[in-house]
Amino acid sequence: MTTTGATGSTTLHAGHAHLPDGLARDVRITIAGGRFTEVIPGAPAQDGDTRLPGVVFPGLANAHSHAFHRALRGRTHDDGGTFWTWRERMYAVAAHLEPDSYLALARATYAEMALAGITAVGEFHYLHHGPGGRRYMDPNAMGRALVRAAADAGVRLTLLDTCYLVGGLTAAGHTPLEGTQLRFGDGDASTWSLRVDDLRDHTDGGPAHLRVGAAIHSVRAVPRDQLRPVAAWARRTGRPLHLHLSEQPAENQACLDHHGLTPTGLLEAEGVLGPDLTAVHATHLTDDDIALLGAHHTWACFCPTTERDLADGIGPARALRDAGARLSLGSDQHAVVDLLEEARALEMHERLATLERGRLSPDALLAAATAHESIGWPDAGRIQVGARADLVAVRTDTVRTAGSDPAQLLLSATAADVDTVVVDGETVVAGGRHRLGDVGALLHEAITPLWQQPPRDEREDTRS
Repeated sequence: MTTTGATGSTTLHAGHAHLPDGLARDVRITIAGGRFTEVIPGAPAQDGDTRLPGVVFPGLANAHSHAFHRALRGRTHDDGGTFWTWRERMYAVAAHLEPDSYLALARATYAEMALAGITAVGEFHYLHHGPGGRRYMDPNAMGRALVRAAADAGVRLTLLDTCYLVGGLTAAGHTPLEGTQLRFGDGDASTWSLRVDDLRDHTDGGPAHLRVGAAIHSVRAVPRDQLRPVAAWARRTGRPLHLHLSEQPAENQACLDHHGLTPTGLLEAEGVLGPDLTAVHATHLTDDDIALLGAHHTWACFCPTTERDLADGIGPARALRDAGARLSLGSDQHAVVDLLEEARALEMHERLATLERGRLSPDALLAAATAHESIGWPDAGRIQVGARADLVAVRTDTVRTAGSDPAQLLLSATAADVDTVVVDGETVVAGGRHRLGDVGALLHEAITPLWQQPPRDEREDTRS
């Protein structure tokens, strides 16, 4: 497939395509300047049209990613363990990364996402500084590595720069940063915002398709008096705002013990809840929590493959949706990079929890998998004139999909069935192959050295 230039156009033909009104047959799609300029259902293919295989979906949105966690896949399952022991392995990887090695790892990780049909990613970025908290000459060197990685891999990036100020929360209060956590901290919300102010959006062209957003890591990592300033900065600058919420019962208990409030109740008291907020995980919620999140029409980002990998639990997706919240999806720690699987798991987890089928319809699952608005791209996630020209062609003739009803392909296909991916009018994946070549080799080259290095003594370099 050819790509479109600034003035040229190309026309594609899909036997089936998911449009805003539902699944349509024989759809001619014209792209120019990175946008859909014509979408005509019921139109036969014409000479010169590029035929897309299978069923065509809007581009998928990965609303929650920690790119460096990709190095943990297949490395955390010995001796069982818990979320908290898994976190120690995560810190061990973070301790070794510098801008160049982070670029290599993130480029390969984002390319893997593109192969899975992901056209935009929300990167929950808190690995800001050097070992021991040392500041790089460019305070955003690690963030800029992520920006370049996404551009190389051909996906849009929302850099959710994360405020992470303290080491944890107990009944007695917050604990200081220590060890690898020193790389995450900026001191306070004001200093954090000054650093983030140096980052700029590139929403049309430029070195990358980039939006800068904000995140509160969690009520564990940001003290109460710093929550409101982060949210205020995000809203003053029009940035999407994300945070981890109630991922673990221990987080809820610590918040109750210290503040007398659930994490959701604390966010409500500090004015953080709102329709621009995405609450990631939202696993262990009370009925009052669900009502609050629904009343504010927040986004709830579920990461089912991570939540089951870490034994976090099953979140109340249907209850949140019924209360008024909106759903999005993420691959989080990338135990699996497959947004089709994340969407399917949303329904399957509901089935396990309730013993009922059909809790979330295929259309509702597709809406969650294409929720670009959650990460600041409201003009993406639909095949419609004027929208960003993102699409994903999923084959219907593989051993997984053969015989499936095109309207139910989301319930049978996997990332391995993705054939073609177009992002802002540019072909990034064709015939199941990424433009960067062998992505498996890129991942191997980026990850293997991280596990061959001896542990770094975080105390060896603490100059600021």
